[in-house]
Amino acid sequence: MDASSVKPQVTGFYDAPSGSIQYVVADPQTRRCAIIDPILDFDEKSGATATKNADAVLAFIGESGFEVEWILDTHPHADHFSAAHHLSERTGAPTAIGEKVVDVQKLWKVIYNWPDFPADGSQWDRLFADGESFSVGNIPARVLFSPGHTLASVTYVIGDAAFVHDTLFMPDSGTARADFPGGSAARLWRSIQNILALPDETRLFVGHDYQAEGREPLWESTVAEQKSKNIDVAACRTEADFVALREARDRTLPMPRLILHALQVNMNGGRLPEPESNGRRYLKFPLDCL
Repeated sequence: MDASSVKPQVTGFYDAPSGSIQYVVADPQTRRCAIIDPILDFDEKSGATATKNADAVLAFIGESGFEVEWILDTHPHADHFSAAHHLSERTGAPTAIGEKVVDVQKLWKVIYNWPDFPADGSQWDRLFADGESFSVGNIPARVLFSPGHTLASVTYVIGDAAFVHDTLFMPDSGTARADFPGGSAARLWRSIQNILALPDETRLFVGHDYQAEGREPLWESTVAEQKSKNIDVAACRTEADFVALREARDRTLPMPRLILHALQVNMNGGRLPEPESNGRRYLKFPLDCL
């Protein structure tokens, strides 16, 4: 079967506070689906958590008659909490992420001063290697290692759809930043070239949209559109051009407001900290580390 000719049903759910998109990717024939980059709600002002985003995904899956086969993270996110663990408990579906997540865990366990944190990826049911194959229903899928934004980032290519997380944004918004701990603009450029080597008609689904010039949220493009219209890709003929552009722009950006809140949850597979003796959960917040 030519995987690029198979079209999964893709439904995106936009989270305005973080500008993030979570996805349900389904095989219409078998009614089996994967959830990609699910969101657990968190309000940093009150410390409140909720499952509004995850519940919306579950409601859609129930109404559609789908069965969840996978819960997939593209990388440990810096701007929202992952609902992967919560949804796995609700559905019984296995969780998965790229195997390089262990490098992110080793980096951030030092930042959080957690010497006993198990930096072995055991928080997920499956660690995917670069190029590894799996399926969603009868639709062939594979893993494309695409670091640069983080050490662990992967793209999921499922049929004719590729979920490119924080590599490419919509063409009018350019590309993702590469200045987090472990990030690299040069590696991001090479990852983008690998994505753009997919067939021109491949549908690309981004991890974020920040509504350039106030337009409505968008999250789907194609390889051909990104090649011809992406404002960063079109402006750069070489890796050196891109590195200069990306690093200059990154120097002007503040850190995401939830990065120190979110990484301790997301490198633990979306698990909130265990309750302490008073029954409350507490986040650890390192000072002067970024």
